[in-house]
Amino acid sequence: MRSVRIGVDTGGTFTDVVAVDEETGEILTTKTPSTPANPADGFVAGIEKLGALIRSAGARDESATQEPTRSEAGATMEYVGSIVHGTTVATNQLLEDRISNLGFITTEGFEYVLEIARQSVPDGYGNSYFWVKPPRIVPVHLVKTVGGRLDHLGQEVWPFSEEQAVEVARWFRAKGINAIGVCFLHSYANPEHERRMREVLWREHPEAVISLSSDVLREYREYERSVTTLVDAAVKPAMRGYIASLSNRLGKPFSVMKSNGGILSAREVVNQPISTVLSGPAAGALGAALIASTAGHPSVITLDGGGTSTDVAVVIDGEPSITTEGSVGRYPCKIPMIDIITVGAGGGSIAWISPEGTLKVGPRSAGADPGPICYGRGGTEVTVTDAHVYLGRIPPHLLGGEIPLDADAARGGIEALADKLGLTPERTATGILEISAFNQSNAIRQLTVKRGLDVRDFPLVTFGGSGPLLACRLIDILGLPAVIVPRDPGNVSAFGLLTVDVKNDYVRTYVTRDLSLGKAVEIFHDLEHQAGEALDREGFDDPVYLRSADLRYYGQAYEVRVPAPAGEIDEDWQAEVIDRFHTAHEKLYGYAYRDDPRHGVEWVNLRVSGIGPITRPAIRRLDKAGEGATSVRPVHFDETRDTAIHQRPALGPGATVTGPAVIEEYGSTIPIHPGFTAKVDEYGNVEVRRD
Repeated sequence: MRSVRIGVDTGGTFTDVVAVDEETGEILTTKTPSTPANPADGFVAGIEKLGALIRSAGARDESATQEPTRSEAGATMEYVGSIVHGTTVATNQLLEDRISNLGFITTEGFEYVLEIARQSVPDGYGNSYFWVKPPRIVPVHLVKTVGGRLDHLGQEVWPFSEEQAVEVARWFRAKGINAIGVCFLHSYANPEHERRMREVLWREHPEAVISLSSDVLREYREYERSVTTLVDAAVKPAMRGYIASLSNRLGKPFSVMKSNGGILSAREVVNQPISTVLSGPAAGALGAALIASTAGHPSVITLDGGGTSTDVAVVIDGEPSITTEGSVGRYPCKIPMIDIITVGAGGGSIAWISPEGTLKVGPRSAGADPGPICYGRGGTEVTVTDAHVYLGRIPPHLLGGEIPLDADAARGGIEALADKLGLTPERTATGILEISAFNQSNAIRQLTVKRGLDVRDFPLVTFGGSGPLLACRLIDILGLPAVIVPRDPGNVSAFGLLTVDVKNDYVRTYVTRDLSLGKAVEIFHDLEHQAGEALDREGFDDPVYLRSADLRYYGQAYEVRVPAPAGEIDEDWQAEVIDRFHTAHEKLYGYAYRDDPRHGVEWVNLRVSGIGPITRPAIRRLDKAGEGATSVRPVHFDETRDTAIHQRPALGPGATVTGPAVIEEYGSTIPIHPGFTAKVDEYGNVEVRRD
């Protein structure tokens, strides 16, 4: 019996599934509508749908995976060797601000750390004379303090108050507050007081779900550490319930994608659910990075266009950029995560008229239910997808005909909106797509400019169901050299789940201008020991450890992270890390004080990533074209004309399509505008360039 590895990515509109045969390397893909009320339903439906493909695939090549056999009965789990899941459960809870019954325990005298926060103003000052801070993640009446104090070196200034701890634990139990975050001052240097607080909570309030800052983020900066810990506590009950429900329905262990570009078993991830807040987008960036590198493009920008949003990342030399300055919604999360910018510019983004009478698109989305008007499920607001349908740039169906679209309903919605704007329906639909393209291009600029990168130096890898639809416009707006559309673009995120190693990150703050090599050895040894224990529980007996360090010039407020060499930690090692810091600082900010003794270098954080390597699926060359005839239908670009419609599985290596044209496949569509040419490379990727 064949064995497969499966990746399942739950998006806002569709749940994408990819299977790789562990013996032959054959890749099978499918999609099914997401079920926002209970994401597990869509997950299981996708697994069942894939089962029919596995049984019917036989010796068929990959290009035949788009056959009507998708409607057969569901699969049995006997085919499945392992499953990796990209989930939006934690992300959606934070984005929708569904946080309640959350308590916070901190050091006596620091109960207003959430109120003080930082000087930055998230939404700008506007026309107000006053700075109105955003709502706290925990209201002040649910914040309690406990006596005891550590200094910045972890030395006890005065002892932990067991009596106050018991009183606080009993108070939360009486109030029915079962999710609690604990963040004591300087616990990054010594977690002892936090661990004693947890013991009291276990004893006095056994139903409590607890997050300690020393477990979640052992790094200084009290506000960010507090909020990160509270976010972890807030999403922990929902994630535990979801993972338990899914485990029961699958009857098989599975792993979950993390924001840092690694995976972790479901049984472990329930203890650190904050690590999943960018689960799906992270997988997409990694999958696109592998596909692009294989095709000879090691440095690219990735764009994942879904039904609800668009996620943008930068890949340098095959690796997506990592940050610890990310956020989800209005909550800063200082955990390592792939540096992703998200904008509300998906296929379901709603077009609306502002009070000033101008056309706007997004960020509100019609989602999967009711969806765009053309879905015929009760949607009444025009979306980006409706505009594409009206202009003929996508066919009157999705998923190869599985989901028929009501083109007449889309036309009625566009015409009604056009009447309100005083425009023709064609200009209205084109304007909707133009605004959506500029929303996406602004996200790309924001990410590249922030890192000192010139967007014109990077090809764009675009994927997701709606990602390739605006490829030609993005080339013109940004001056991109090319846009690359992988095979099965709607399933790249699910494919990316199968390319990911097991990975855990550990950090320790150690602020000093005079690095003690002995202390550095001690900290790195301790971090690697923690990483090794975690990987041992995951079944890896030969882990890989990657070191890094955060440094800054003395007097700066924020630091720059650089990789640190493996091997012996000596003076040569120290000099190499400092030299890498100077180089990285100059690249980011345009200057460095390499030879200026007046500006000393300060060490801030030491980090270790523990990695359990997996065998990645091979991306095979596309040997020949499949079958499929070219057809014609009216499509509007600069004008409405009969336009060639190509079926992508029929295009072999070297095939060239000149615009105006449309390239269709099971999960996505590529409109080729006049003046553009698309060429298929040896791996089946479509490269779109301006003539």
